Amino acid sequence: MIKVLIADDHPIFREGLKKILFSSQDKAMSGIIVDEARNGQEVLGMVVRNRYDVVILDVNMPGRNGLEILEQLKAENPELRVLILSMYSEELYAVRAIKAGAAGYLNKNGAAMELVEALKKVISGNMYISPAVAEQLAVELKSDLEKPLHELLSAREYQVMCMIAAGKSIKSIADELAISTSAVSTHRHRLLKKMNMKNSAELIRYSVKQGLVD
Repeated sequence: MIKVLIADDHPIFREGLKKILFSSQDKAMSGIIVDEARNGQEVLGMVVRNRYDVVILDVNMPGRNGLEILEQLKAENPELRVLILSMYSEELYAVRAIKAGAAGYLNKNGAAMELVEALKKVISGNMYISPAVAEQLAVELKSDLEKPLHELLSAREYQVMCMIAAGKSIKSIADELAISTSAVSTHRHRLLKKMNMKNSAELIRYSVKQGLVD
């Protein structure tokens, strides 16, 4: 049995997706159960109350957009599989969605069978990367490789990096930024991972070499 949540603010479109899934002759789709949500808040509430194999999430919905909801879903339930389905082209949102934790990105203009294939891949634990999305990821990767490593960091991660490189302890950073020590440790872990470094010593050497600290 496969349980899917479709999140889209257009009833006709939700009905169309259900028709595609229910009419599929693929054995993997047999016994599928589909719930519906009209906006991000309904998605968050339904995921708390129910267990879903996949959430099919639209980017453009009332209130908080799909990417914001995606980030919260993955923060609260990292194992949840989310397939982004959007009217926007891959160039606009695909890479951001994948980086935020989506298991795949589909354009609404795609064929019905593409949805079924994407859903099968995502349910099986794999990523669904269309040729258009793969091309965008390649462009993004090339761009990232040409950037200094610290430019991959968020503003907060960069701030924490500079403070670590300046020799400040986790506790002193937490006190100065008015956040918890665990939050500082989380930022440290993420920035080390993004920069492919193992410890603070490597971080300090890099920061000095780049002229980021005195």
